Amino acid sequence: MTTLSRLKNLELRLATTDAEIAAAQALRYRVFYGEMGARGSLETHLAERDVDRFDAFADHLVVVDLDRGACPASSVVGCYRLLRESAAIAAGGFYTAAEFDLGAITLPGRKLELGRSCIDRDYRSGTVMQLLWRGIADYLEMHDITLMFGCASLPGNDPDAVALPLAYLHHNHLAPEGLRPRALPHRYVPADRLDAQEIDLKAAIRALPPLLKGYLRLGGMIGDGAVIDADFNTVDVCLVLPTERVQARYQRHFAQVRTTSVLEAA
Repeated sequence: MTTLSRLKNLELRLATTDAEIAAAQALRYRVFYGEMGARGSLETHLAERDVDRFDAFADHLVVVDLDRGACPASSVVGCYRLLRESAAIAAGGFYTAAEFDLGAITLPGRKLELGRSCIDRDYRSGTVMQLLWRGIADYLEMHDITLMFGCASLPGNDPDAVALPLAYLHHNHLAPEGLRPRALPHRYVPADRLDAQEIDLKAAIRALPPLLKGYLRLGGMIGDGAVIDADFNTVDVCLVLPTERVQARYQRHFAQVRTTSVLEAA
């Protein structure tokens, strides 16, 4: 176990044991399959764990509720998967590359893929997510990351049902050339499903999932087009977030979080 921060009964860690990683995978299963309607293999449902080949190469950020006891299976209440570029090379590529062409990203420096973020339904008041983002910010500094990216999801498989938030993202948060991954040709779904003047901005923002709104507040942008992920019952956009944009917003976004960081750069 590597403890990063602590806030009352909540402890932020980088998972270092198989049991902690398995607990994060079990939480992912409960959220993605139990709540969001993801489809999976018989093996996935029997194991009640969301597992893929990237897990073995990634770092896993977890939040543990110490009041739930020492057993990771019952105490992990939030998680994020962090896949650095060097680890992705060993894994044969990034997870996001199955949906988006990442070759359009020309920003030099080290890249980090964010993924598999989820929080137990009883802990969605904001504190757990703030702890996770506090850990990510420290992780960026530790590994000198230049750019974060990953798939960000809207619920359901029907792009017309989420036309309003998709169009809002396209017209208001499209990444510039050089930072604009494009959905793969055989999976490309247009995001500009409404003209800019047709968008009700307040309704569009209300329709965005909280995690995606959080990325935008930190300076996140999206790539060109969307992808239907039938297995996870989502419509995905590619989120890109240069770390210099995060740093400009970091202090005021996390000023209310009072934690004692014990992270030391390796």
